[in-house]
Amino acid sequence: MRKLFAFAAAATSLLLLSAPVFAHHGFAGRYDEDHPVTVTGTVVELQFMNPHSFIIFENKDASGKSLRWQAELGSANLLAREGWTRTMLKAGDRITIIGPQNKNGSADLNLSHESKIILADSGKVIHNSIKAEQGQGGQGGGAAAPPAAN
Repeated sequence: MRKLFAFAAAATSLLLLSAPVFAHHGFAGRYDEDHPVTVTGTVVELQFMNPHSFIIFENKDASGKSLRWQAELGSANLLAREGWTRTMLKAGDRITIIGPQNKNGSADLNLSHESKIILADSGKVIHNSIKAEQGQGGQGGGAAAPPAAN
């Protein structure tokens, strides 16, 4: 009986400790892919990290009030393989982002699927996962288009 209890306790502990491995959140249902938004603003910070990178940027709403946005990208590892660097976007850079907004209306975008980032001053596209613009398959899965040479 003791061996059975010890085995059950060990198995339960192993399952509980491995739960975070399976805890990855899903994209579906949280973001409105059918109605992408276009937001132009000023970069506050590029958080180039794993498991997800983020662009924090600000713009002004209709009343002129400053609004801080968060745009989620893929991992730093994935972005680096696609040509991104930690200094790719700097505080003060003006950007336009097209992508799905959180369905709860918050200033939260997910750039894993069907999204685009454009440097507002030059018009240079630094990320494009919009399948219709990329042809079959696009750059989906959070992959960013490598920086294009001008």
